[in-house]
Amino acid sequence: MGWTRTVLELLIFPGVLFAAVMGLVTSWVDRKVTARVQMRAGPPFLQPFYDVLKLTIKETCVPRSSTRTLFLCAPLIGLAGAALASVLLWRGLLGLPAQFQGDLIVLLYLLTLPAIAVILGSFAAGNPLASLGGSREMKLLLAYELPLVLAVLVPVIQTGGIRIAALAANTAVARPSGALALLAAALCVQAKLTLVPFDAPEAETELSGGAYIEYSGPPLAVFRLTRAIMLFTLPVFLIAVFCGGLDLARGWAGVFAAVLKCLGLVVLTVLVRNTAPRVRIDQAVRFFWGPVTLLALAADGLALLNW
Repeated sequence: MGWTRTVLELLIFPGVLFAAVMGLVTSWVDRKVTARVQMRAGPPFLQPFYDVLKLTIKETCVPRSSTRTLFLCAPLIGLAGAALASVLLWRGLLGLPAQFQGDLIVLLYLLTLPAIAVILGSFAAGNPLASLGGSREMKLLLAYELPLVLAVLVPVIQTGGIRIAALAANTAVARPSGALALLAAALCVQAKLTLVPFDAPEAETELSGGAYIEYSGPPLAVFRLTRAIMLFTLPVFLIAVFCGGLDLARGWAGVFAAVLKCLGLVVLTVLVRNTAPRVRIDQAVRFFWGPVTLLALAADGLALLNW
């Protein structure tokens, strides 16, 4: 019975199926808000589901110059990282058993796998534009990970622990240090999703899709599903770490409040994407290693002073 429950949790709720469905729903919110900003009607609710299903029946084209095995396995690595991160995060939010002391460390590691998968897949494609996109992805990853880790240290300092359940019970943003850390982390999430102004790795007007230029069919569907899951998981991660998580003690009111917070972060991310100009990769690196890192360090200093 225990094994059956574990398998159901991993596959259905809060497992891979839940993460995939909610990711595609969040993707619809992204496209709907984008359409409203551009004064369009936007797609129907099920359009993201149709798009992924349509790609699964398309032919998979593998370049002759590619490293075939790595080229085809890279999307699965990214999907596994995003799905496992979502499962670990929701197990902590729901207070499910069998957690361990390294929740936050493992979660941060899993959230880097989608970016690493894009880097591996682009380099394995054997296309110069894909390699350039992968190079930009690598530089962007190195740029935002430092300030993101420094920002996440603020709730760790406040609570004295790194378990998701403990962090979710604390409202870090209620203090000045938490508010500054949330701002720094939100900027890092924008880059982690490779959304404008930090979409240099794919930059369609420059690289024709960049890292994804050689992908088609089911592998491309997996990459798009991974991005949708990350679009859902990362705002939930910010809510869990900085904004009090899912307050089940308040019943449906707590759930509704968490949904509103998550939706607000998604809408804010989409609005930035549709109103900010793209920055060059060198500008992005200087931005994250400069002002954003200093902002995160200032938040850490205030947290140490118990502010």
